[in-house]
Amino acid sequence: MSNNHSEFRQRVDKFIADRVNKFLTTVPGASHQKDAKNINLEYYKRNLIEIILRLRMKRTIDGLTIHYFTKTDPRLAKRWCEYTGDEMLHDSMFAADLKKVGVSPDEIYSTEPLLSTKLLQGYFYYGLEHEGRPLASLCSSYFIESASEKTQPDIIDNIEQVMGKEYVRGQRAHVDHDDDDDHVDFVWDVLVKTANLPEDEEKILSHIDNVYKLFVMYYEELYHLTFDKSDIDNVA
Repeated sequence: MSNNHSEFRQRVDKFIADRVNKFLTTVPGASHQKDAKNINLEYYKRNLIEIILRLRMKRTIDGLTIHYFTKTDPRLAKRWCEYTGDEMLHDSMFAADLKKVGVSPDEIYSTEPLLSTKLLQGYFYYGLEHEGRPLASLCSSYFIESASEKTQPDIIDNIEQVMGKEYVRGQRAHVDHDDDDDHVDFVWDVLVKTANLPEDEEKILSHIDNVYKLFVMYYEELYHLTFDKSDIDNVA
């Protein structure tokens, strides 16, 4: 990997921005919560449930990432421990919003994850087991932090306007917390310290693209699960 991390980051950020724009304009229902004047409540609930399930499963991946760093770079192990500790209980923020619409913790954690969610976690395990390092999951963390920074404020603002402030308190607290702690910059720094092979620039772009494809699959699943056929043509 080249030493010009700033130039490469610009390339990665443009890569992510292009995919976010493509997602919003081509994936069915992708802009629903950002633009709709009437939020589909089942879509809203299941999306938050799936976020919580992803966070819960990602804890195990982060534990394996820390284990990897304990053997390769103890300083990164310490830093990822702090990041993981910070993120560890953030599912409670989303659960608080779900409580407002009558979804209990038991319902959340008894929900079977969607196939796309399982495949995303499997992709992380593949990277750890067969590539021998957590590059795939680190790329996903950067993609999610970066894409969320670009999209979540508008989504939360619209949900608040349509449904009310009490339905986004947890989501807004999560976004504000990540911004205050500069999570995007932190994850990037760990990512480039882990990617130390000449071919890693292309690997990072490939991993981000694969994670993007898995999230497209997720939102397509979510859309077809929560919208009735009669609603589909009217989705923003």
